[in-house]
Amino acid sequence: MTLSHEPPTAPTVSLRAIPKTPVINIGSSRFLPLGRKPQPIRILGTDCLVRQQASLASLTSFRVGGPAELYLAPRTTEDLQAGLNWAKERGLSITLVGAGSNLLVSDRGLPGLVVCTRHLKQTHFDEATGQLTAAAGDQIARLAWQAAERGWTGLEWAVGIPGTVGGAVVMNAGAHQACTADMLVNTHVLAIGGSVELLTPQTLNFGYRTSALQGLAHTASPEDIRLVTQATLQLQPGADPQQVMAATTAHLNQRRNSQPYHLPSCGSVFRNPKSYKAGWLIEQSGLKGHQIGGAQIAQRHANFILNCGGATAADIFQLIRLVQEEVEKNWSLLLELEVKMLGEFQTA
Repeated sequence: MTLSHEPPTAPTVSLRAIPKTPVINIGSSRFLPLGRKPQPIRILGTDCLVRQQASLASLTSFRVGGPAELYLAPRTTEDLQAGLNWAKERGLSITLVGAGSNLLVSDRGLPGLVVCTRHLKQTHFDEATGQLTAAAGDQIARLAWQAAERGWTGLEWAVGIPGTVGGAVVMNAGAHQACTADMLVNTHVLAIGGSVELLTPQTLNFGYRTSALQGLAHTASPEDIRLVTQATLQLQPGADPQQVMAATTAHLNQRRNSQPYHLPSCGSVFRNPKSYKAGWLIEQSGLKGHQIGGAQIAQRHANFILNCGGATAADIFQLIRLVQEEVEKNWSLLLELEVKMLGEFQTA
């Protein structure tokens, strides 16, 4: 894959800084004395606070998963770059996460540094061009409502998507026969060395729920990391805000009426094959309502796995394996995952 470097044309988002927080400066250590509470590490010369053994369960929509060995949630691109450099200097693996809405994190947690981009937020609506530029951590659903309130069309489909702008670009998020690739003008991508590349849809190799960036967000090699920091979308201003709000509300109601939102899940677990809907294949295999531990295949939509209370990542993983085995046995078809699995899972 070749990523092109072009002169920036989109407005650059200035991300808000946060005030300094008192913290104990300690060296990076993976091992602490028994009974000692891990203290945050401040990266010298920055406002970056690296938390040790930080719970990831509360940061994923499944509400499962073990801790991050080290965790950073920067609020500016400068602190983001400092965090990446800090990890590189220490030879740490780096894992990038956004809203955590499409992830299954192992119960064992994740080694190295987990970088969460959900606090990188800033938006700009350009009335002259009809373009919306948003930072990686902005919620795509919130942007859909903001666009509708202005009478801008084109983003109504995203109102039920629980992820961030960065995640939407990386996985080509979509719904209602529309997707991110349809409206992306360009995206700014940060490499660990500090260089910023301006990528267009033509260089991102978009496909169904995938892009050329997807394998570069979760990698043990820091040199390969590519992180979306902002994206510009082309919308259409000038419509009646009430009509756009009504259309946006209709999209949300359709999703709520057809998909289970009452319990933690990651949304669709499997990608739809070309010939069939994954949910239909799972339902025809007799697996609706099947439960392992606290994890259950949803009655309302079989391509959803729900955390019914007390589920573990292992419970969900076992259900995923069961679905794949049963569908392959009945239909000679292996369902591919849409959810991203991070960490170690027991396969036997």
